[in-house]
Amino acid sequence: MIRLADVHKSFGSKRVLRGVDLFVERGTSMVIIGGSGTGKSVAIKTILGLVAPDAGTITVDGQETGTGDRDAFLARFGMLFQGAALFDSLPVWQNVAFRLLRGALKQPKDTARQIAIDKLRRVGLGADVADLYPAELSGGMQKRVGLARAIAAEPEIIFFDEPTTGLDPIMAGVINDLIREIVVEMGATAVTITHDMTSVRAIGDAVAMLHDGVIQWTGPVSQMDSCGDPYVDQFINGRAEGPIAAVR
Repeated sequence: MIRLADVHKSFGSKRVLRGVDLFVERGTSMVIIGGSGTGKSVAIKTILGLVAPDAGTITVDGQETGTGDRDAFLARFGMLFQGAALFDSLPVWQNVAFRLLRGALKQPKDTARQIAIDKLRRVGLGADVADLYPAELSGGMQKRVGLARAIAAEPEIIFFDEPTTGLDPIMAGVINDLIREIVVEMGATAVTITHDMTSVRAIGDAVAMLHDGVIQWTGPVSQMDSCGDPYVDQFINGRAEGPIAAVR
């Protein structure tokens, strides 16, 4: 479904992606792990076409990014942002239905509201939440609203950016379970960026370790612990000693 081939990206003198090769199978859940500043978010942005790679090719379902109808291309994606990233000035239901009220996916207001309420129920929130504002919600509830927004337009591909950041372990587990259930139900292709190894094991079918601008190792989550790659071993076990230098 998604293929990156020898993708490079620099910002001035800083080389972020140095030849990334990554393949995400249709209908599977890929998790990208790696330290802060290793280029995980940049890789996501290149897939979406928000950042143009300096070299290499990126294709989504056989279509090279940056070609064809841009609106139609983006309509295939959903996104759960780090920190939920809700619009403070809009009630919850309008946050969830944001895409459904605009552009190519525009729906009548009543229809969009009903879809939003249905998606809120799917993530465990009642219709009484629909007319509240984000500031009236807990962090876990805001994350659920963000998840409802990500799935509102029934996307084929969903990106999750640090989905459990800032949540307590119990709520993080709830969000992980919801993400896994929804991805399986929808048959969507999912790509998650996370530092949380519990999320990796709960959400992922496959995992890719990004370090120093390249994919150091990729394979099934079930093989991660025994893969023998020193970068993966150090990262997943949180060891100070190893090939990944700690920033001091």
